[in-house]
Parts: sequence; C-alpha cells; structure tokens
Amino acid sequence: MAQKSHETLTLIEEITRLDGSKYLEISNMVQNGRAELAAERNLIKQVRILQLNIPHSVHVINYENYINQHYTMPDENLQEFEEWKKTPAMEQEVAQILKENHIG
Repeated sequence: MAQKSHETLTLIEEITRLDGSKYLEISNMVQNGRAELAAERNLIKQVRILQLNIPHSVHVINYENYINQHYTMPDENLQEFEEWKKTPAMEQEVAQILKENHIG
C-alpha cells in the first residue's frame, strides 16, 4: 500500500474529546500543533503532551507505518479533527509503546 504521509512519531499526547472522554495518541509536533488548532476551533476540548522524544522502538515504527499508510496529516484549514482509528493489532502496538514509556 502506498504511503499517504511520511511522519515520524516522537511524542505521546492526551486528547480530550468534546464529550469529555480522553484517549492517548502517539504523535509528533506537527500533529500536536494541529490538535492545538482543533482545540482553539472547538473541534476537541484539549490536547496535552505527556512525553516528548519517545524512543523510536519497533512498536513505534510499526504504528508509524500504519499511520503513514492510512492517514494524511491535516493542513491548517482543518474543519474537523480526525481521530486515528486503530485495528486490534495497532491497539496492541500503542499499548506496548505506552508500556515502554511507563504511561498507562
């Protein structure tokens, strides 16, 4: 499958949806900036960085490849905030990333 994007994931952030529920995402500074913009536009409630400069482990690489194949980073004109949907296998990768970084 061709890549839609070519992002390097470097941080863990917590995103608060409009309904108040929260989830953790493996992201980077560009996507975090888009999430901050989404919060300013009331598309999400809040985003906060939990950990910067996470190690580029095999789990991060696997998740990064999945994200780059399935999603495109939004530009500054975003009108909605797209939550990255994960397959069960990718849920496991994210769980391992959180475990490696002592978050969870």
